[in-house]
Amino acid sequence: MSSPPTSTSSHDQGRATVARIYDYLLGGKQNFEADREAARRLLQAIPDSADIARSNRLFMQRAVRTLAEDGIKQFLDLGSGIPTQGNVHEIAQANDPSIRVLYLDIDPVAVVVSNQILRDNPTCRAIEGDFTRPDLILDALADGDLASIVDLDQPTAVLYCSVLQQVPDDSIDAVVTPIRERLAPGSAMVMSHISAAVADRYDNTTVSEGKAVFRARAATEITLRTDEQIAALLGDYRTLAPGLVPLNNWRPELSEPDPYATAPGGSPMRGVVATN
Repeated sequence: MSSPPTSTSSHDQGRATVARIYDYLLGGKQNFEADREAARRLLQAIPDSADIARSNRLFMQRAVRTLAEDGIKQFLDLGSGIPTQGNVHEIAQANDPSIRVLYLDIDPVAVVVSNQILRDNPTCRAIEGDFTRPDLILDALADGDLASIVDLDQPTAVLYCSVLQQVPDDSIDAVVTPIRERLAPGSAMVMSHISAAVADRYDNTTVSEGKAVFRARAATEITLRTDEQIAALLGDYRTLAPGLVPLNNWRPELSEPDPYATAPGGSPMRGVVATN
């Protein structure tokens, strides 16, 4: 994407956002100097941060491809971020052009850019919203207009890709449970999450420095979770093989090689796809 970033206010350029930091790490252009500086500091603390972002992107693509091939016709991407190549709708509609996708992100730049890309795609849309407010999301989806994109009375795949670590432990259940319990039979949940096992890869100082970048630059507190804590977010959903695993181990044959394909211990993130 070669066009300059779109700003809705001068404040957008003064503070980094997680979406635009992620965009920069993936080589995108929809970011401001505040985002680039935050990303540079993150790379100083955790030099493989760009690999982490790329690994997450590849996992998302494999998960979407799997669910589209399994017959899911609508996808809800919560905390979708800035579009790059290989977006959810591109992967899903390559399997079935009639698949519908709704993107939701709190960053107005992400929403504007997404809708620019989707302007000729009547079955997909992006809206501004906070994935930590499931009540507002469910209210919005009850509207007749948005229900034409995602009808929660039909099987739906909900994606939480590299966003739930932004939610503290004392509110994580309130964020995930209302959406999970509202989904119709035959639905699915896709999650990727920074693992508490990063301590096995990085020392405590490195982890603390990485978290401090998000806290200071993007006003975001990062919460690490164990495999047990991540799995608990799925309720009684059934995980698809190979279960909750390092991202590079989730059906790696379905995409180009993951940056951590040969790394000892694999990706520092965990990924899982589960159905109800």
